Amino acid sequence: MADTIYDVAIIGAGPAGLAAGIYSGRARLKTLLLEKEKTGGQIVTTEEVANYPGSIENATGPSLIARMVDQAEEFGVERKSDAIKEVKLEDKIKVLKGEKSEYKAKAVIIATGAQPRKLNVPGEKELTGKGVSYCATCDADFFTDFEVYVIGGGDSAVEEALYLSKFARKVTIVHRRDKLRAAKSIQEKAFNNNKIDFIWNSEVKEIKGDGVVESMVLRNRETGEETLIEADEEDGTFGIFIFIGYLPQTELFKDIIDMDERGYIITDSDMKTNISGVFSAGDCRQKSLRQVVTACADGAIAATQAEKYIENNFEE
Repeated sequence: MADTIYDVAIIGAGPAGLAAGIYSGRARLKTLLLEKEKTGGQIVTTEEVANYPGSIENATGPSLIARMVDQAEEFGVERKSDAIKEVKLEDKIKVLKGEKSEYKAKAVIIATGAQPRKLNVPGEKELTGKGVSYCATCDADFFTDFEVYVIGGGDSAVEEALYLSKFARKVTIVHRRDKLRAAKSIQEKAFNNNKIDFIWNSEVKEIKGDGVVESMVLRNRETGEETLIEADEEDGTFGIFIFIGYLPQTELFKDIIDMDERGYIITDSDMKTNISGVFSAGDCRQKSLRQVVTACADGAIAATQAEKYIENNFEE
């Protein structure tokens, strides 16, 4: 309702937004959690969450998010499904205009996340979480002693290939050019790693598999020749790790909130943006590690700082 003024409005219901909601609700602040799509963000595509502290009982992305949602609701957090199309953040009372309604709040936490760039090839979407991954830190362990292919040639692709080489028996970097774009120091480590191989001037045309990745088609960009890569018979599957960049979901805040050249929101260590009463948390924020554990930490800090901001700027 446009007449209601919330204490805190949180845009995005991934782990950062949910953690912010839990802390904000627990502080007895009137809290609104807005999500345009499905609750949970990227983590809901993860079959198993093995690196979130305490998630040892076969936790999946969806089950972890479900528990967070229950916790947020227990603390009185109001959840609405709406896509925010316009924001007015400079005034004391912030205004968020959605497709369905308009919302007002004393403080706003932006937790809109980031999306990995996709290859947009047949089979990629269907096999995400079933062999196709965008996060080596999350999924490397599942490919211990298997073969994996890393798609990309920048810093993150080569760094993740090096990380994967600690688990997989063989790592092949597939790059669409004839040389890597990664920093020379990182390249040298990859070239000197006897587990890492390279396929140059090639791109993925299709990913195939029934329930899990079983094969993929590569096309040579110079000759046009297509090659079918199939899983080892004993393995039955292999990993495809795609690292061709991330897209922070921050377009809505362009020219309003300070961002870096890639579109990540700039905050201080208290999650404060350049606008008073506006905070940011999670993958949409400029940071070095994008994981559930850091997203939750960001959300907790943002909510705690929002509470202090409200105490100091609004009289009872």
